[in-house]
Order: sequence, then structure tokens, then C-alpha cells
Amino acid sequence: MNILLVNPDVPVTFWGFGHALKFVSKKASLPPLGLLTVAAMLPKDWDKRLVDMAVTKLRDRDIRWADYVFVTGMSIQKDSARRVIDRCKKLGARTVAGGPLFTAMPEYFLDVDHLVLNEAEITLPVFLQELERGIAGPYYRTREHADMGKTPVPLWELARIKKYALMPIQYSRGCPFNCEFCDVTTLLGHKIRTKTKEQMVAELESLYSMGWRGQVFIVDDNFIGNKNKLKAEILPAIADWMKERKFPFTFNTQASINLADDEELMHLMAEAGFNCVFIGIETTSEDGLAECNKVQNKGRDLLECVKKIQRFGMEVQAGFILGFDTDKASIFDSLIKFIQESGVPTAMVGLLNAPRGTALYRRLKSENRLLKYSSGNNTDFSINFVPKMNLQDLLNGYQKVVKTVYSNKYYYERVLTFLRNYRPQCKAAMRVGFSDIMALVRSVWRLGIWDKGRFHYWRLILWSLRSPRYFHLAVTLAIYGFHFRRVFESYGRSLSA
Repeated sequence: MNILLVNPDVPVTFWGFGHALKFVSKKASLPPLGLLTVAAMLPKDWDKRLVDMAVTKLRDRDIRWADYVFVTGMSIQKDSARRVIDRCKKLGARTVAGGPLFTAMPEYFLDVDHLVLNEAEITLPVFLQELERGIAGPYYRTREHADMGKTPVPLWELARIKKYALMPIQYSRGCPFNCEFCDVTTLLGHKIRTKTKEQMVAELESLYSMGWRGQVFIVDDNFIGNKNKLKAEILPAIADWMKERKFPFTFNTQASINLADDEELMHLMAEAGFNCVFIGIETTSEDGLAECNKVQNKGRDLLECVKKIQRFGMEVQAGFILGFDTDKASIFDSLIKFIQESGVPTAMVGLLNAPRGTALYRRLKSENRLLKYSSGNNTDFSINFVPKMNLQDLLNGYQKVVKTVYSNKYYYERVLTFLRNYRPQCKAAMRVGFSDIMALVRSVWRLGIWDKGRFHYWRLILWSLRSPRYFHLAVTLAIYGFHFRRVFESYGRSLSA
């Protein structure tokens, strides 16, 4: 069979880094890991093509070529996925869909020929068996969770990897916590399921053999869910492989704040090549943390936790949320103060939204406060329920926070705060390619000459000249800041309109 795998387009968002990617001549941040993994599960003698609409256009002749079009997506891709499926229907192509978007709201896509939902390691083989027998049905679902030991190495050769800024791999699924607003456990459960150290090394080797050098994002929702296995097996195996290959990669991932409690784990992560981690801080309010059941963040010095992780050689990126029922007018200034003092350059401040299937969604539904489905983008000034705080006060306060923390003065000062506290530990070689040189030239031209924040830019750049690692990171973060300002400025204009 001819199989076309389609990743729908994504709008310009905080995490899309669209404005920043232009500096390094990349089309997208990440290739679609789910589709590439599914591709590896399909029969080897089937012909497969990948169309990632963030990188290339979907053409009618691609659809006509295919016997089946496989479509995936997250909630933020809903509208684009709808258009893709409509095009397939118009051209007479049969469709197969799966992934978080379709699993969360299958009733929105009942015209898809085959919905293969939940984790593909379980549902896809059943579909393929019935397809071969000519009895494939419209709906495949399971309440079981997959054995990660059976997940194959993604089919990287389908992706044009030079078009991307970093490569993704997955080590584990599930999260031990139960935050009210999060749908991770709804989709993947609480039990931490992991790959073996042999699988992880095989995936790294596969990327290496494809010619990839640079950053690798381990996409787990909570990388440290099983600390013991990480410390005993996974991180030592990664560190040994990295040393053998002369440190070709750096790693970033997502983790819970209790990472700061385990110095041995942080040391092993730094030894293995981790230099960045995203952590959900959410709020500075203890009442807010209690409301959303963020138990891992309660009763601790969040500011010191962030700084400790930075001192162990990992930049902390962080998520913050406004719109909890317990939020008072003081929360806006409190959040600004924390973000600035913590030195978290990449601070994703979003409005609370209730994804389907979450405890928050069920609670708000019982209180008749839900308004619509969540868009999947919590930084676009949209909220899908009636908040306790006056809506206009909430939106004004939110705009004040993002306008302040991403203003040139506040942002560049925060980057300097971070760099002064940061202690680089990563042993990865500093590889300077053509795209890095062009990024520097473009940043000087766009941010150092034409941008109104050029004074702050040059202050940062001159300070960072004391070390090549500081310099490279300073240029990168300056470019990120430009992207974040552009994103929030466009959302702010939309709000005003």
C-alpha cells in the first residue's frame, strides 16, 4: 500500500518559536514523533511518505497517490486537521486518524474512515490485522496502556531533519501526580512506563547515524517519574554513549519541581548532557496550588528550587497559570516579581483552560461554568470557562504580566539574572555551523541595530563575551525574547480589536 502520513499545520504560538526559527533558517521546531513512530509499526513493504505541513505543503497529488492518509494532531491543530480530512474526502482518499486530538474528541471527526485511538502500540496492530482481512472497522479504542518496551525506533528517514531545530525522542509515558487542569493522566495514566536503556541508546544511535548533531528534546511529560531507574540505568547508559560519540547532542526535557530535591539525579542529568528543563511552577499562591492539586509544589521555596537547578547546569523554562478561582488582584504583581527574581527567561504565562477529560473540566461542567472546548493554546488570551475573577480584570492583569516580563528591559535583565546564577556543566562540544553564524548576523542586524531594545541587547552580548557558552546562550535567548514579544504583541492587538 501507499501510505501518506500528514501532520496538520500549527498556528503561530509561544512554543512554536516561529519568529525565532527564521534566524536559524529552520522551518519548524520538531518533526511529528508520533507519526514517525506509527510509520515504523506499519508493514515494511508499504511505501510511506510524510507531509509535515509546518515544513512543506500538502498537495492534491500526494493525497491521490495514497491508498490511506494517516492524520494525527493535538488540540491546537483541530482546525487544520479538519481541513486536511475534508480535502481527503473531496479527493476520495480513505483516512485513518489518531493521537491526542482524535482521542479526546472523536465525535468531531466521525467522517474519518478509521479512528485508531489511544496508544498505537495496542490499537494499531488490531486495525492492521482487520485491514488485511478486509473487515477494518471505524473505531479502535482501548483502556489499556502500552508496554513501552515494544515501541519501535521512529522512522527518521521519512523526515527532512535539516528543516528542524531539534529532534524529539520519548523515554516514558504517564505521570505520578494528579494536577486538576492536566490531561496527561487522562490520556496516559499515572503509572510510569519506560523504555529500556538499550532502546534509548538505539534511538540515539539512529539519530546520530542520520547525521543529526545538536539538541534533542525528550518529550516525556515528567522525565523523572521513575527516579531510581533513571539513576541506576538510563542516565549512565546515555552518558557512556555520549562520551563514546564525543558528545554529539544536548538534551532538554520536562520534569516536576522535586527534581531540585535530588542532587544526585541533577548531577547525572548534567553528566549525560542535559542543559535545560521545563517545570510547571503554575502560581506563587499556596491557595492556587492547593486548588489545582499541585501537591509537589506546595510548601516549598520555589524560587530557591529554580536557582538550585540552574546552579546544577540546567536552564529552567517554566509554565505559569492565571485564572484560578483563588486568584486575587495581587497575583499579577506577585507573578512578575517571581519571574524576574528567578531568572527564568522562557516563562510561559497562560490563562487557565479546562481540557476535556480533566478533573477541572468535570468540576466546571458540574458548576455550569464551561463555555466551549479549549483551543489548546493558553497564551492567546482565550479562556473556556467563566472565571471567579471579573473576566476583564483577569484579561487586563494577564496582559500586564506578559507585557511587563517580555518588555525589553525586563526580559534582558532576567536573562542576565539567569546567566549570573547558571553554572554550565554540559560537556557537549560547541559546534558552530552556518546556521549559527547566520543567527548571530541576523540578531545583530535585527536586535542590535533596528530594535528599540538594542541598548539592552548589546549590554547582554558584551557581558556574555566572558565565555563561549554564555555567548551562544545569550544570543539564543535574545532571539527567543524577540519571538515571545512578537507573539504576545499579536495576541494583544487581537484582544484590543
